[in-house]
Amino acid sequence: MRRCLSILGSTGSIGTQTLDVVRGLNLKVCALAANANTALLEEQIREFKPELAAVFDESAAKKLKIAVADTPVKIVSGMEGLCEAAAMESADLILNSVVGMVGLVPTLTAIGAGKDVALANKETLVAGGSLVMEAARKNSVKIIPVDSEHSAVFQCLQGCPEKKALKRIILTASGGPFFGKSRDDLVQVTPEQALKHPNWNMGAKVTIDSATMMNKGLEIIEASWLFDMPASKISVVVHRESVVHSMIEYEDNSVIAQLGLPDMRIPIQYAITWPQRFPSPVGQLSLTDYGKLTFFEPDLQTFSCLAACKNAIERGGLAPAAANGANEVAVKLFLDGRISFLQIGDLVHRAMENQPDIQSVSSVDDILNADRSARDYVLNAVG
Repeated sequence: MRRCLSILGSTGSIGTQTLDVVRGLNLKVCALAANANTALLEEQIREFKPELAAVFDESAAKKLKIAVADTPVKIVSGMEGLCEAAAMESADLILNSVVGMVGLVPTLTAIGAGKDVALANKETLVAGGSLVMEAARKNSVKIIPVDSEHSAVFQCLQGCPEKKALKRIILTASGGPFFGKSRDDLVQVTPEQALKHPNWNMGAKVTIDSATMMNKGLEIIEASWLFDMPASKISVVVHRESVVHSMIEYEDNSVIAQLGLPDMRIPIQYAITWPQRFPSPVGQLSLTDYGKLTFFEPDLQTFSCLAACKNAIERGGLAPAAANGANEVAVKLFLDGRISFLQIGDLVHRAMENQPDIQSVSSVDDILNADRSARDYVLNAVG
């Protein structure tokens, strides 16, 4: 059992659910990190008494330092502070659940410090998969997936004695709030409509990614790196009930699935306790309550972000970083009311196609430059 956790993104959806798991398992938290939600972070500091708390927003960090001056916690800020939390000497697991490209450097920092990483930050592997996995191998560090789909694959693979027996990975997608809609139906979609996910309670950016199916495209790229599988051997099926979290297919065409209620605390807890299992706060699955489970082919024409990501991983190099960076900016523009829902996918496609074909990623700077270039392209295109 893990003894002490450093939780990056502790005030977000994954972070707060992680702390639910920590309470149930009676674990110690040695570091917490957040962007700017100092009110919640202060509550967490007083409850879990970490050695260190990092606030990415430097002005918010100054306010927090005053608010918790009566405690022994050390307050740090910015990327430097986030990396300090990621390399805590007393931590034996770093759980990275920050949103966006900001998660890449702390992940590499944790790996460099020899820390195992429970990863809920998609962008780390989408943009920097080759660097991250090579660093993990070099430092003998485990990357344990937290996303429900990748956790499901990881759990299924515990029964796979040799890699060559694995034929295919099958990722399930809820289909988001707009399943079955055509492009014409989505012309007038509002942020409020896109934020109404049918099954999962997630942050705004991830929820929009689910609505566009960008999240599933990012997950294909992530799975390719995590499980060392080409994208051609990773399939997606739309599964509206979100009970089957993903599957693997063996060379004899036997399919193994991981099922459970749509509650992130199961994959979070498994990432923390692997290879052991413990009682969970999540309810027991009753298949008879559901009655039936349904599966459909994804609509790549309507949900063009999924097609863009498949294209990006096939191109390789810096294309995934460009697609990811373009999407982050486009989602914010949509939430701010500056572009339409369908423009998100269009801009991701165009920004990725604008990225030069560079097959080898040799440094973090390469990735950050591709990310910046894609973001600038989207902002310039919108004006």
